[in-house]
Amino acid sequence: MQVGIDMGLASGAPATLDIEELLATRLLVQGNSGSGKSHLLRRLLEQSAQWVQQVIIDPEGDFVTLSDRFGHVVVDGERTEAELAGIANRIRQHRVSCVLTLEGLDLEDQMRAAAAFLNGMFDADREYWYPVLVVVDEAQMFAPSVGGDVSEDARKMSLGAMTNLMCRGRKRGLAGVIATQRLAKLAKNVAAEASNFLMGRTFLDIDMARAADLLGMDRRQAEMFRDLKRGNFVALGPALSRRPLPIQIGAVETSARSSSPKLMPLPDAPQDVEDLIFTPDPEEFQRPLVRRAAPAPRPTTDILAELSRSTPAASAAPVEARASQVEVSAEEREERLAGVLAEILDDPASAFRTDSVLYQDFLVRLRMRRVPGPPIALPDFRRRVAISRSGVDAATAATDAWATALSLSSGVTDDLQGVFLMLAKAAVCGEPCPSDARIARAYGTHSARRARRLLGYFEEQGIIVVHADFSGKRIVAFPDMDNQTAPGDASAPDAGGDQRLAAE
Repeated sequence: MQVGIDMGLASGAPATLDIEELLATRLLVQGNSGSGKSHLLRRLLEQSAQWVQQVIIDPEGDFVTLSDRFGHVVVDGERTEAELAGIANRIRQHRVSCVLTLEGLDLEDQMRAAAAFLNGMFDADREYWYPVLVVVDEAQMFAPSVGGDVSEDARKMSLGAMTNLMCRGRKRGLAGVIATQRLAKLAKNVAAEASNFLMGRTFLDIDMARAADLLGMDRRQAEMFRDLKRGNFVALGPALSRRPLPIQIGAVETSARSSSPKLMPLPDAPQDVEDLIFTPDPEEFQRPLVRRAAPAPRPTTDILAELSRSTPAASAAPVEARASQVEVSAEEREERLAGVLAEILDDPASAFRTDSVLYQDFLVRLRMRRVPGPPIALPDFRRRVAISRSGVDAATAATDAWATALSLSSGVTDDLQGVFLMLAKAAVCGEPCPSDARIARAYGTHSARRARRLLGYFEEQGIIVVHADFSGKRIVAFPDMDNQTAPGDASAPDAGGDQRLAAE
């Protein structure tokens, strides 16, 4: 049965592709990114969906939308090779069209998954050798001309599966349709098995030369491939045309999930743009950070610590004098550390400096006062700053409720511990709930909106419960501590700090 499908227009007349001939002679599509290859493949698949079973190897997940309109089964590539081979075998048995989506896999895993699936279809029993149109997008990934960053085993496995598809698949009913951005990157023994060609826009000389050779054109005519518009291709082959024929691909019914970027005006900047950018999203604290490990330079803290322990030889004091300076009790050293920390935090501007800046100032002051012993580490320093900023006194610090608060604070990030402990201290002591201005200062900002967002984050985490009394004053309760603050005015000014507050 001869079935011709409409691919678009050729010189004003319908451009017809013979599906039965295509099944016997295979197709190669070439074009740079943005030339319309995916659009062409989608047109071919939509027009032939009712006539032939289809299998699409989709590295970017663009063709999964065919399932809604034409009933293709979507197969996720994140399976074992044995599972994929079994699914492919059953796909052939039951003659079901499908899309193998490899989105989210790295290149080597994509190659292995595609190879397992293609081999599963290739190895099907003879009684299931029904005709199948096998479309492979970005074929240069699965049949590379040279080795790349993937293992040799994965490259051989994928290249072997693609070679079987294009060279030996015809007798098993498998008709390969492969699309590539670069002919030069596609293995020649795979590309050479196609007898039909649709060549789109390309700019590199080596790709234009290969395209001209495949189409039987003079190399001087290869320049035309630079001038092709998006969605325009030159066709040649027994299923298309016996002579090179320019074709404009027609419209499609479905669309890809991704699309080409379009220019669009920027939105008007909101008034609270700084709050939107610098206030952390609650989900950010739950999202694991994955960073590639790299050799780090020697930390500044280590250098400063070494400097604090060293003494210039020219000004070295006698051994007895130095011993008298070094030999201090642990209690006295702790008092000196607390005194230096208090000096730093007494400065109103310190609330708006980062912990790393304060830490460097702390280390310098320790050296100037010749406090003996190794300096405390940065995490310990941050912890001390958070406790100091909470305003807790010695009596409160000795209570079980405060111990519970310290335990709970370890569950929040370092930059939020100061705010959390300040609220906890108010709850333990029964003090009024801190105002937005005071919370903002504890976080190192002037924004009242950000302060309210921090409270919202704590509440979403189940650490606190925010409610109001009958007069509308705010109360913060700590379920795990069985304490809550006294009612407080959220809009009250911060008596202990800078009165500037971001306009709402």
